[in-house]
Amino acid sequence: MTSAPTAMTETDTEVLRDALGLLKDREQVAERLLDSSAKHSFDPDTELDWDAPLEDGKWFWPPELVSLYDTPLWRKMSLEQQQDLSRHEAAALASLGIWFEIILMQLLVRHIYDKPVTSAHVRYALTEIADECRHSKMFARMIQKGGAPAYPVSRLNHSLARVLKTVSTTPGSFACTLLGEEILDWMQRLTFPDERVQSIVRGVTRIHVVEEARHVRYAREELRRQMVTAPRWERELTRISSGEAARVFSVAFVNPDVYAQVGLDRREAVAQVRASGHRREVMQSGARRLTEFLDEIGVLRGMGRRLWRSSGLLA
Repeated sequence: MTSAPTAMTETDTEVLRDALGLLKDREQVAERLLDSSAKHSFDPDTELDWDAPLEDGKWFWPPELVSLYDTPLWRKMSLEQQQDLSRHEAAALASLGIWFEIILMQLLVRHIYDKPVTSAHVRYALTEIADECRHSKMFARMIQKGGAPAYPVSRLNHSLARVLKTVSTTPGSFACTLLGEEILDWMQRLTFPDERVQSIVRGVTRIHVVEEARHVRYAREELRRQMVTAPRWERELTRISSGEAARVFSVAFVNPDVYAQVGLDRREAVAQVRASGHRREVMQSGARRLTEFLDEIGVLRGMGRRLWRSSGLLA
């Protein structure tokens, strides 16, 4: 996510336009995001009641968002087993979130390495990195509170991500950022108002939704700019790398180890999730706002589009 050194101002000197219209000045966007950060940021350690006991009979994730929901296996499970699966899947998603946010922080640091240190664009990136540090600690604390283990991604996906974040272009990095942020954000927007769900989980998702809205805006604006200004080879590489990232992410989204933790046959559970029309609709609904945006700005073309389709996130 590197680029050539820029001048000592980040203010745009030319009018840029894409399929969505005129792009806003980079510094003006950053200033607005900095102002929002000052007004709407949270310290999870003090904002949430970590000492309150867990509530009996409540879910850790809305049942409709649990991977096995509405499958034959789900219908055979007791309510207690279903809720326990939601506990493990919430821990697995939080583990995935930490993994992803550590990658994101590295990409952001690379992005600003050659940028003017006094610009609002860099100051906001540093603010977002601080947000992501708090989020990662918050997710880890939520996992511990729920009593489930952490669920690291597979060694293969861990290694693929190491390669991806090393070779990623600037637009590729922001496309992958949105991939990780927007699907989870869609799920969390359904979670935090759901009174069936544990209060601590609702509190965690509420904080994350409020602060991630700024991160999504920053990434969208920068990706639009990059897809207009980047050379052709970089745009094409972005299409392919984001499609491959979508394929990896869709596989990593459900950690199959959760099924064994609740006494299910792992192979049978994985097969039923893959065959589930409900699960396919959940994932495509979660990705729809993102894929529509990526399509409009020219990311979903050629081989990249085929990779997105193979991920199951694009209908």
